[in-house]
Amino acid sequence: MTDFSDMIEGYRRFRSKGWTEQRERWSELSEGQDPKVMVIACSDSRVDPAQIFDTSPGEIFAVRNVANLVPPYEVGGGYHGVSAALEFAVTQLEVPEVVVMGHASCGGCAAALSQGFADAKPGEGKFIADWVGLLDDARARVVEKFGEGADAKRELEHETVRVSLANLRTFPFVAEREAAGTLTLRGAYFAIADGVLHVMDDEGVFAEA
Repeated sequence: MTDFSDMIEGYRRFRSKGWTEQRERWSELSEGQDPKVMVIACSDSRVDPAQIFDTSPGEIFAVRNVANLVPPYEVGGGYHGVSAALEFAVTQLEVPEVVVMGHASCGGCAAALSQGFADAKPGEGKFIADWVGLLDDARARVVEKFGEGADAKRELEHETVRVSLANLRTFPFVAEREAAGTLTLRGAYFAIADGVLHVMDDEGVFAEA
């Protein structure tokens, strides 16, 4: 697809085939949703979690943003889109699992590593800089150990998952449910070039699924 007109053609194919074939399923979904997993993924056009996990409509509750980041819990002013989605998924939909999925060739991680937008103005990169600033501490650790080359970039892509999982645990309603055993947090990483998913273990190490 290259533009909106192509998307409309895609919709027509979906309406005549995909929707029709699952009409009963769509009828059920119109009454409400009951996903069992929340996926926090990157906005990158190449890493659609529904496609990677081969799920059907209604099976995952997805939130996507630059570098699949979760900010730490805070109750001050401002707008908290990720926090609101998390709150809804955990406390209202009561999903039993939350998965944070990072990916290779992440532009947000590249921006965090290079700090290329550090002095940018709003509309020229400042929003990006402020957002990936959530990785500042992780960046410092990565640069100290790996420098700023390819290994550092991959490690920072892994760190986005670890940082987001740590920040998830700062939310009281997440920590309480995890402690009670009713909520499980997981980390994953998708390598675009080879199409391989890596899953994070309890030690923070990623291995091929």
